[in-house]
Amino acid sequence: MKIAIVNDMPMAVEALRRALAFEPAHQIAWVASNGAEAVERCAQLTPDLILMDLIMPVMDGVEATRRIMAATPCAIVIVTVDREQNVHRVFEAMGHGALDVVDTPALGAGNPKDAAAPLLRKILNIGWLIGERDTRVRPVPPPVRESAQRQRLIAIGSSAGGPAALEILLKALPTDFPAAIVLVQHVDQVFAEGMAQWLSSSSGLEVRLARNGEPPQVGTVLLAGTNHHIRLLRNGTLAYTAEPVNEIYRPSIDVFFESVASYWNGDAVGVLLTGMGRDGAQGLKLMRQRGFLTIAQNQESCAVYGMPKAAAAIDAAMEIRSLDSIAPRLKEVFTQ
Repeated sequence: MKIAIVNDMPMAVEALRRALAFEPAHQIAWVASNGAEAVERCAQLTPDLILMDLIMPVMDGVEATRRIMAATPCAIVIVTVDREQNVHRVFEAMGHGALDVVDTPALGAGNPKDAAAPLLRKILNIGWLIGERDTRVRPVPPPVRESAQRQRLIAIGSSAGGPAALEILLKALPTDFPAAIVLVQHVDQVFAEGMAQWLSSSSGLEVRLARNGEPPQVGTVLLAGTNHHIRLLRNGTLAYTAEPVNEIYRPSIDVFFESVASYWNGDAVGVLLTGMGRDGAQGLKLMRQRGFLTIAQNQESCAVYGMPKAAAAIDAAMEIRSLDSIAPRLKEVFTQ
């Protein structure tokens, strides 16, 4: 993989160089010391992946990510030493299309290979994300026929560009919205709590991490909060699970959508938002085959038109909508 480094700190650049050296297949395409230089270099030679710092002179990583994804899009991972102080910046960058975030490897502390492992794991996952995925057609699970009071659920999946898209969507819903909402966003568990707090403060809705064993509930937006998958069980509660271990998307949108198709007894809508790759497309199709309304974000309003495109290609979405028209549609469906 051809990888570019954008960082104004020589020690951080050296730490990244040493980390990448543990995987001979990785090549450093170029190094830029600020965001403006990165935008220019990317236009000249677009790499497979950019390791982007947040705080830099001339142009920061958020603005650089926005410009690169608009002009010469490629995979971007935010690499920072002070992620806790920059949670909002991290999600802003992800809103513009950054795929993930990771700590800068520590230089000269402990075992250097261990220090490089989290970054190398992220890069491995990105390699899968930008490559081809398994496109097998999964069997439609038989619907559950247990008697239950019909409840309402919105299942939302998102990845690159998702935080900003979720903010817009949730902000457009009323605080007394009469359906439970569960979000599955591709984000590392160390950022999940910060993302829930950010979405809650920006949208005005109660957003928190989903807990093992609780059911989806009206009045609270639940966000998948670990690196395990989240699924709906037959008894209507949510559970975290490491299985299937071969799913590179963690948490997997497909896993959650498929469980909704299998076990949800009430009314449901599946929504697939911006993101790179194919996660969620097959699960959305199963929800449609079960008879649930399924919506995919349109290309024009996506930061990265990957997952919704995959859903549209297999006819998984009953409706293709712009981001700003999804919330009004949900209100129309659930407030009749």
